[in-house]
Amino acid sequence: MIISKKSVTLAEVKEIVKDAEDKQPLQDYLKTFTKLTKDKSEKLKSDLLALNNLKIKEEEIIKIVDFLPKDKEDVNKIFINISLTDDETNAILEITSKY
Repeated sequence: MIISKKSVTLAEVKEIVKDAEDKQPLQDYLKTFTKLTKDKSEKLKSDLLALNNLKIKEEEIIKIVDFLPKDKEDVNKIFINISLTDDETNAILEITSKY
């Protein structure tokens, strides 16, 4: 039974399962693919939310935080159903480049 649903970053998942037993494959995956600490991922998430862009939903912000896109092509892979302008894409890349 699902009580609630919330998107979380890989860094947040890492914190949630850090003490879980029998979760070694998951912990190995998170160790390999988590790029930021929980604090940095939360800061990046808030920086992206500060753009106040209605096109960017929380799910896409989570993907940006997890993947840290380096170029326009990477950003466009996240936004498959939405067309961002060059200015919007550049704003995202400017923020992610700090991390």
